[in-house]
Amino acid sequence: MGYIMLLLATLAWSFVGVLVKTGATMVDSAIITFARFFFGVVFLGLYLYIRNGKINLRLGLKWIWIGAIGKALNYIFENIAIHIGYSYGNILVQPVQTVVLLLAAALLFKDKITKRSWVAAVLCIIGVIIVGWNGVPLHELLNGGGITTILFILAGIGAAVHVLSQRMLIQTMDNGNMNVSIFIISTCLVTLPIPFQSEGFVGPVTVWAWGALLLLGLITGFSFLWSAEAIKRVPFTIVALAGNCTVLFTILWSYLFFNDPITIYVLAGTFVFVAGLLLLNIPMPRLKARLNS
Repeated sequence: MGYIMLLLATLAWSFVGVLVKTGATMVDSAIITFARFFFGVVFLGLYLYIRNGKINLRLGLKWIWIGAIGKALNYIFENIAIHIGYSYGNILVQPVQTVVLLLAAALLFKDKITKRSWVAAVLCIIGVIIVGWNGVPLHELLNGGGITTILFILAGIGAAVHVLSQRMLIQTMDNGNMNVSIFIISTCLVTLPIPFQSEGFVGPVTVWAWGALLLLGLITGFSFLWSAEAIKRVPFTIVALAGNCTVLFTILWSYLFFNDPITIYVLAGTFVFVAGLLLLNIPMPRLKARLNS
């Protein structure tokens, strides 16, 4: 069962870019962001109520609000960037999140960061730079060609804040009630600017677009639960490998569904930051000398 949940989480996250791009054919990025949270709350809330007979909301906790703000910013910037860029662009979120969490551990919690972790962080940064550059001339980047990369970096920072809040709350709350509390506040936050800045429906109403919005909500509601359960039941090495496969699947789907151009720079940058993520997450076996007498 753990492997099934791991597979579900991996595939769910890999389809986010394609689903956002599909939803964008009908509504703007502000509505997509709202739908991801709103339907996520609906799906997750119903599941928790059916499972437990109640939902334990904790809306007054400081870290719930910090996590909600971080996740709201994550989705806002990610959806805008995918809308105006390629559907595989959100592969940059994970390495940025990793680097920010390492810096937070060192600066906020005074954790000792190993040389191996710093090397992994450098590889992540180099990989993000290569993907963001993508062979574009420097003058084009300076004239706004790199705006999507900046948006994905901001999305990665927001995602890191959300993960940080989860780590602070997980000792006192279960994963389901923690996330539904965060997502309810996030829904309210992303709803506030809609009347002033959203264009609403910008294209034809289609079953595919509505299906994409519902699936994005389902992913928001359940992917974190699937991942948490998988971590409990599956060896961590397998979890780390599967998590990084999300990046490769994301690139594959973007090519198959939208024929997004996958350049040598995207592939090289992806290879570099995936190497960094693997270096950080997969334990290296130590060779032990055994003396036989």
